[in-house]
Amino acid sequence: MTTLGAVFRPQNPPERLREVVRAADESGLDELWLWEDCFLEGGVSTAAAALAWSERVRIGVGVLPVPLRNVAITAMEIATLERMFPGRGIWGVGHGVQDWMGQVGARAASPLTLLREYLDALRGLLNGQRITVKGRYIQLDDVALDWPPVAAPPILAAATGPKTLRVVGECADGVILTNSTPADGIRSAAEILHAARPETVAAQPFPVVVYLLAATGPGAAERVAADLREQDRDTIPDLGVAGDARVIADKVMHWAEAGATSVVLQPTADEPDPSGFVRFVAEQVRPLVP
Repeated sequence: MTTLGAVFRPQNPPERLREVVRAADESGLDELWLWEDCFLEGGVSTAAAALAWSERVRIGVGVLPVPLRNVAITAMEIATLERMFPGRGIWGVGHGVQDWMGQVGARAASPLTLLREYLDALRGLLNGQRITVKGRYIQLDDVALDWPPVAAPPILAAATGPKTLRVVGECADGVILTNSTPADGIRSAAEILHAARPETVAAQPFPVVVYLLAATGPGAAERVAADLREQDRDTIPDLGVAGDARVIADKVMHWAEAGATSVVLQPTADEPDPSGFVRFVAEQVRPLVP
């Protein structure tokens, strides 16, 4: 079965999150995703609030930029929320937008090296290991969590280019692909990830989460086109979808056939009704997606 989600975009003020979380929980949405985009809203703080305000919907964070966060702090925060809300968080990390990382003095000379070291350390800490490492970026001296999760959660990582995809395939438990990834891009990414995965875990499921820009209602096509132009993605074919539930469900299934295990519908930045969008995804699109 394809998992279906929606994004609460951080262009919305934080005080609107609660109503959207309640709508997601009540309507039966599979997953509600949050972003830690600079300089909008914090990923862990919004995830904690969303988990506390809901009972069943899974809350995804896509993604925590690793240059901004000491890996021990990230492990402590994820572990704390996993113990309070076991199995309901979906945790993603990534390079972060390099221009933003430069603005805060956190840009890494080798983002790939940092991501590899970070994933190894984070997954080890969440598995209850005691770690000493002296890497290029990650420095830990006899560090272990006093309150590790009862069950270590999968750690997903964002990737676009082939080099990052290989690192994610080797070191992460799943991948998050941006809304600039068409169906052919999903297939290509899946091939790279599969080839990079260690033989010991190659047969295990590997989540492939893909964002899909979507809009419904009056002016939907124009809003999607404007959003893609704003992101300089309007020249990439086969991106975004606008229309009724049937049209959007067909696009979701097309993405699933290409290899996505979870399709997360991303409203346009000017979506007039974020709660209504979440209910639309859960109540009208979800029943049409196997």
